Amino acid sequence: HYKNKDYTVLGIAFHSETEEAMVLYQQEYGARNLWVRPYEMFLETVELDGQTVQRFEYLGPHVKQQD
Repeated sequence: HYKNKDYTVLGIAFHSETEEAMVLYQQEYGARNLWVRPYEMFLETVELDGQTVQRFEYLGPHVKQQD
């Protein structure tokens, strides 16, 4: 994640009314909350310190943040 936090993608789900694709993901820190975000938003870029960066970056399979 562009804010230097790690997340694990658990799967793709679909909104029950609109069928919009959503990414289901879990934070790898703190309470390990589950989150959903629209698929398109998950893949978009954001501005950080004047530069355009990916919102999320793939780190590879089974990568876990060390405590």
